[in-house]
Amino acid sequence: MLTVDVQEIYRYLGYGMHEPGAEVRGAVKDCLTFLMPQLDTREVHRAFPLVFTGGDTLEIDGLEIQSSALARNLSGCTEVCMMAATIGFAPDRLAARAAAAGKVSRSLIYLAAGTALIEVWCDQTAGRIREEFARQGLYPRPRFSPGYGDFALEYQQNLMQMLRVQKTIGVTLTESLLMMPSKSVTALIGLSAQDEHCTVSGCEVCAKAESCSYRR
Repeated sequence: MLTVDVQEIYRYLGYGMHEPGAEVRGAVKDCLTFLMPQLDTREVHRAFPLVFTGGDTLEIDGLEIQSSALARNLSGCTEVCMMAATIGFAPDRLAARAAAAGKVSRSLIYLAAGTALIEVWCDQTAGRIREEFARQGLYPRPRFSPGYGDFALEYQQNLMQMLRVQKTIGVTLTESLLMMPSKSVTALIGLSAQDEHCTVSGCEVCAKAESCSYRR
């Protein structure tokens, strides 16, 4: 069962670290009551060998990636865990129904809540990955997704193919590189023989943090 900090939902609604009025707080509570029982949490992950081939270029099981941001994140790692996670279609479905009924604010709340909840689910998944590989003497770096920094969004296709995401957890990719369900994530987690106690994630590793309206 996932639990979510409503402050995160408020942040995705554009309130930053401020608390909205009573009407919005009540609407968020009502939407969560409908949304939570309908979540369909799924994830898949798999480790691959990692080779740095020079400069900012690296290779994961035959997939060549050029990204200075990802290379910095994975520096010192010998393997990488590829993950994909989703909370299902409930946020999309409820948001669409609310919009069709003219309840635009409710629609936005469902989407904001979905964004907060997929982050919680990804954090839980990364926690299980940490425990799994710690038993093998390997320690994870913060997860890093296509679209972060100069890690091109186009690599989303490769990650999904390598994990067989459509078959394993039912997530597909549109021609415009959007995942369906929309509240789904792919990411790479570097695995190192040295525990560097990495805890930085989210806004702190995103190159857009300073200019983003939703930054913490």
